[in-house]
Amino acid sequence: MTALARFVVRTPWVFIVLFLAVTLGLGTNLRNLVIDPEVKSQLPPDIPSLLNARAIEEKFSGSEMVLVVVEADDVTEPAVLEQLRGIAESLAKLPQVEEVMSPFSLPRIVREDGAMQTMAAVESIPANDAERAALREQLKANEMVYGNVIAPDFRAASAIALLDASSSDSETMADVQAVVDAHAGPAAVSVGGMPSVRVNVSSDIRTDVARFVPIGLFIVLAFLYVCFRQIRGVLLPFAVVVMSVVVAMGLIPVFGWKVQMVTVVLPVILLAVANDYGIHLMAKLQEENTPDSQHTPESMAVLVVEDLGTPVIAAGVTTIAGLLCLTTHIIVPASQLGVLAAVGVGFALFASLMFIPAVLAVLPLPPPVTTGQTDAGSLLDRGLVHVARYVAGSPLVVVLLVALTAVSASSGLLFLQVDTNPVNYYPKSSPVAVTSDKVNQYFGGSTELSLMVAGDIKDPELMGAIDRVDQGLSELPQVGYQTSISRVVKTMHGAVRGEGFHTVPDTREAIAQLFLIHSMGGDPEDFERMVDFDHEHALLTVRINNLSTQEIAKVVAAAEELAAKEFAGQESVIGGFGYVFAELVDAVVEGQVLSLALSLVLVLVLVAIAFRSPVAGVFAVLPLGMAMPVLFGLMGYLGIELNIVTAMLSSIMIGVGVDYTIHFLWRYRAERRDGLAPADAVERTLTTAGRGIVFNALSVVVGFAVLLISNFLPVKFFGFLVVVSISACLVGALALLPALVLLVRPRFLEP
Repeated sequence: MTALARFVVRTPWVFIVLFLAVTLGLGTNLRNLVIDPEVKSQLPPDIPSLLNARAIEEKFSGSEMVLVVVEADDVTEPAVLEQLRGIAESLAKLPQVEEVMSPFSLPRIVREDGAMQTMAAVESIPANDAERAALREQLKANEMVYGNVIAPDFRAASAIALLDASSSDSETMADVQAVVDAHAGPAAVSVGGMPSVRVNVSSDIRTDVARFVPIGLFIVLAFLYVCFRQIRGVLLPFAVVVMSVVVAMGLIPVFGWKVQMVTVVLPVILLAVANDYGIHLMAKLQEENTPDSQHTPESMAVLVVEDLGTPVIAAGVTTIAGLLCLTTHIIVPASQLGVLAAVGVGFALFASLMFIPAVLAVLPLPPPVTTGQTDAGSLLDRGLVHVARYVAGSPLVVVLLVALTAVSASSGLLFLQVDTNPVNYYPKSSPVAVTSDKVNQYFGGSTELSLMVAGDIKDPELMGAIDRVDQGLSELPQVGYQTSISRVVKTMHGAVRGEGFHTVPDTREAIAQLFLIHSMGGDPEDFERMVDFDHEHALLTVRINNLSTQEIAKVVAAAEELAAKEFAGQESVIGGFGYVFAELVDAVVEGQVLSLALSLVLVLVLVAIAFRSPVAGVFAVLPLGMAMPVLFGLMGYLGIELNIVTAMLSSIMIGVGVDYTIHFLWRYRAERRDGLAPADAVERTLTTAGRGIVFNALSVVVGFAVLLISNFLPVKFFGFLVVVSISACLVGALALLPALVLLVRPRFLEP
């Protein structure tokens, strides 16, 4: 490290210009950032849920839809129906819309004059109360309408626009809103569907980034000033933070990636972590810059790098390793975040060891700042002295208290839930959540699950199997509404044969005859969402009335079981957003376990290499082992779900938290080698290196605290949990680790 430091101070301007040039070069890419709010983009394109979705879309076009919901005391009132008809007709004219399902377009199949008749569910607007009552009875008897586009209590109705696969979310939602605005009426109108959710997510991502960066930078500046009370102590670590954020964000378009909800955490990670190494260097400079010091700017720059270079590198490498463990996540943006954050931290590490010393070498030394380890020092110094003396006096009590806290908190793991539904990104009072609740309440659910089966759909055995799957799913409490061709066939059979024949016909010829009769009087597109033109593929669709991905996963499991039983020997696939959410649950859990295990092992190995002792690795991860159950237990107790954002916590916590243990162990070993007794070495370490450790941890805490103003609940919870986990790591480094060192006296720390 000495050679590197001397090389830097001999040619400081080379390194200053080099780091500024790299930052400016990548900063030009920031204007090319693209936001992607698509849920499907969070998964690899070759996983079953997306492959199945594409297979279904090839046969039944896209599954994207926008729901326009009208609410009134009674939606069969003439003025409300006129308003809904105007909305439906205008939606059908939009270029992005392939089809509109509404009470005016969906069919009503009835038996009249001894024959089957097909007509629109609502043929005309009722003129009086008697006609309204008759219309309500007709709608109740129509399975294709009642509970689908007409709420069972008649307090809501909807027009569902099925979209072209290539439609733009922002343009579509703007056009839909224009339609709604043009058809004002007595009913309250709201708009929902995944395109609406994505537009909100995209807008809120932009808002978050726009708020996080300036507010985060201000917080970092204020924090650094409180810590150091000197301009260079503020500006040098701050400059490293800004450069690392620009470099990491500038790499996103270089890699061909996009900004997603997870990515908004990236600048905050760097705001909180990238100044850690500069903080330790500046704390060391203030420690050594005493009134009687004879150092020049060059020799002081060499000294701080020489003394702290190795532990800073060890801390930086372990942080990078922890972040890179995020690449084990199947969640695409989490994996990308791991790479980007690791690059940003790596750049900050190099900048701290080269850019900061280069600037220090060309600036005059600042006036000394009094720091100390006596009772007359600052509040922080006095606090560290008290902690050191208590730990030295009662190490066993400290270990037992920490262990008891960790065990008590870990019981919360029993209540930990996993959730991936993007609607749950928002509070219950937000427009997105409110509209989703309305769809769940009135129309059976806002999340769809589709099951496609291939074969001779007119075969009564296969049609009967479809009907049994349909009936099996209808018994699930999570299923609010469903459609299937078997239901239509039973309705047509009853319309042709009369009462008592609401069943699947027992011959292929009878089923074919039903379709033929319908084709002569009905619209060929009436059933295109349930069976293809050649009657070789049928699609059964259910709406899930629960936003919990745990409940959605139960429906997926039931559908898989029913399909395996009833469609044995037939080709069948399950798709829809319900399947995507269910697969995301497994991906989140798998990624959490794998990244946690890998990051712990990597950190242990890297620390063992740095200290040339396997025991050192064990001691370094022990405080993290204490913080982990506290973190996840607290999530369970507070009802904070494990999702695509909070699943990144463990790798980040381990990568960042191990810094504190490394700096403690490194300084403690140095003090023991200088001849101090164990208790004195602990006190000396906590009142010197401990100061930098506290500054480091507080910088992470205040940096991540900016996430509390996010538009997204998972990001807010992530910020809160980082504050908790880093605080737990700090307690581990300042109390648990010193107590363990005093009790065990590991050989690698002894002189």
